Amino acid sequence: MKYTKRNQALVLLADGAQFFGKSVGIDGSSFGEICFNTGMTGYQEIFTDPSYFGQLMVTTNTHIGNYGVLEDEAQADQIMIAGLICKNFSYEHSRVGASDSLINYFKKNNLVAISDVDTRALVNYIREHGAQNAVITTQVDQIESLQKELQQTPTMDGLELASKVSTKAPYFVGDPDARYKIAALDLGVKKNILQHLANRNAYIQVFPYNTSFAEMAQFQPDGYFISNGPGDPEPLKAAQQTAKEILEQNKPLFGICLGHQVIALANGIPTYKMFNGHRGINHPVLNLKTGKGEITSQNHGFAVDRKAVEAHADIEITHEHLNDKTVAGIAIRNKNCFSVQYHPEAAPGPNDSTYLFDQFIASLST
Repeated sequence: MKYTKRNQALVLLADGAQFFGKSVGIDGSSFGEICFNTGMTGYQEIFTDPSYFGQLMVTTNTHIGNYGVLEDEAQADQIMIAGLICKNFSYEHSRVGASDSLINYFKKNNLVAISDVDTRALVNYIREHGAQNAVITTQVDQIESLQKELQQTPTMDGLELASKVSTKAPYFVGDPDARYKIAALDLGVKKNILQHLANRNAYIQVFPYNTSFAEMAQFQPDGYFISNGPGDPEPLKAAQQTAKEILEQNKPLFGICLGHQVIALANGIPTYKMFNGHRGINHPVLNLKTGKGEITSQNHGFAVDRKAVEAHADIEITHEHLNDKTVAGIAIRNKNCFSVQYHPEAAPGPNDSTYLFDQFIASLST
């Protein structure tokens, strides 16, 4: 559908900064932490990533919507971002096999989105002033009331969001006759992670975010997995306790992103809110054990305290981010456990890190 006239829209940041644009066609307001992703493709995978729940997404790619959507590429059953801010929004799309246009996809999910924003200026502002809450709105004549509501919106620091996106009941993925059984703790898992495990001859039972080790153990799995997800890892006490008990039983354990942070917290390693997170599909990581570099997909606003890891006798840093030397992976000595801060499932992103799934599957036989 083409729009010849669109309403004015506004991005209002918590510190009072304003950036104007135009509505893509869905009126309303949406609040959340503003962040940006530097990926040049894969917008559908980004929009449906549960790790982005509660966040307003700024896309640095100039054109959004030009190749429509394909249901098979969604990482969840619905859009997870709180809203979209982009430069050019394409109502028309061209792609073989596309199932719908992005505007129709947004309408189905009632997602507020605005375009014609100077996204280069906005991203530079976020980089200089740090992560903060914001609102995107078509109600440009109600700035004062929106500012008051914005000040009452909880910040991401200390916010538990895994419960908002985790499954409500256990479910299964893969072939019941597969060689391996994996119990996965769902903190906001992406579909492609589970598919990578299933493709490696594994049958997975996915459990809600607050499931105890005892309940997961009833599945009699060969190993355990703790997924990615949104929000601050520190409030996830039940998940941390589950990780502790898995390690006490010396069972194979693999964690990705939020799961990586939960494993660190379970071992007494603190996490912290980053000034600006890592969100994109071209982040360079060095594997310290092999000396090889990896181009990775990343999406996180919290990180593991490096000094605390270096001071811990039983934990080693296995991967580091080459831009800022933050911890990108850890392993626990004398335990069958490792985790990474980035996304090896590559949805979207490069395939440099898929070997980590092979590494985990191999650990199930040891």
